Amino acid sequence: MNSLSEIVEVVIGVDTHVETHTAAVVDARTGAVLDELTVHTTPQGYQDLVDLADAHSALRVWAIEGTGGHGAGLVRHLGRAEEVVVELDRPERTKRRHGAKSDLLDAVRAAREALARPKLGTPRAGGDRQALSVLLAARRSAVDASTVAQRQLFSLVIAAPEHLRTKLRGRKLPEMVRVAARLRIQSNWDRESAATATTLRTLARRTQALTIEAADLEKQILAIVRSWRPDLLDQPGIGPIVAATVLCAWSHPGRIHTEAGFAMLAGVAPIPANSGQVTTRYRLNRHGDRQLNRALHTIVLVRQRYHEPTKAYTDRRTTQGKTPREIRRCLKRYIARDLYRILEHHPSTA
Repeated sequence: MNSLSEIVEVVIGVDTHVETHTAAVVDARTGAVLDELTVHTTPQGYQDLVDLADAHSALRVWAIEGTGGHGAGLVRHLGRAEEVVVELDRPERTKRRHGAKSDLLDAVRAAREALARPKLGTPRAGGDRQALSVLLAARRSAVDASTVAQRQLFSLVIAAPEHLRTKLRGRKLPEMVRVAARLRIQSNWDRESAATATTLRTLARRTQALTIEAADLEKQILAIVRSWRPDLLDQPGIGPIVAATVLCAWSHPGRIHTEAGFAMLAGVAPIPANSGQVTTRYRLNRHGDRQLNRALHTIVLVRQRYHEPTKAYTDRRTTQGKTPREIRRCLKRYIARDLYRILEHHPSTA
């Protein structure tokens, strides 16, 4: 794409926070700050920012940090007004501050960084993508809380009074949860036994409730994925949760420009670590969207177990001396590229 300075006259950088947003209007040709304004995160505040932009030029673009978080309300308001918005990642602190920190400085930096970038990303879409995002967050919370409750239950059983431990000893965890959920408190028990039994029953019932909640959320996720991109579910190793995670990261066609960009977003693109005459050395990429990276890891594990071509690839690479970890990394990079092509070139019904 052409440089922003050749397309627009001003760039409005916005530093977003929970209660306030600070905007800086920057000249696209010179980088000079023309105006600035801090507003509350209300519809009126968002309109005040639009009025500020109207006072300068109609040829403009907004550069906003946190478009999916603190800036989500502003992005929706600008979308209804058909404004052009680009998304910026929050930079490293040393690059952002250099010893100085203020909302205005961050807003100016956002605008100037947008002017300097050769490729710009658009904010993630709302609609189905945002619905999947909130459902995934709720399900993840339910699953994590259920796991914690089960661990606590297992630990308490080990140290429980013997007559309680006998009822639960030797059982698999799911069965232990079912038995503990039906425990009854006897009137002749001592305080320790009564308190332990009450706690075990509470943790077991909490686990059951959270399991039901997670299953219900997964059904809602599956319904959205089927209506939006059912083709993903046809791919080996991809279920509703993995598909939803991939869709949330990808969002919509054109947001990520290349296969390499999607691999970098997923944290599976190798990072060159060359030095001197060594020109083939790479290090592990620990950046990017870790949920997307986890989804790719799940696909790899499933395919290595059930997908014949992947099993054959694993065997071949093993005979070449590759370690299991290296093989998984290669597979994750391949799957990321393959998914990008599917997402970009297959029609979406959303």
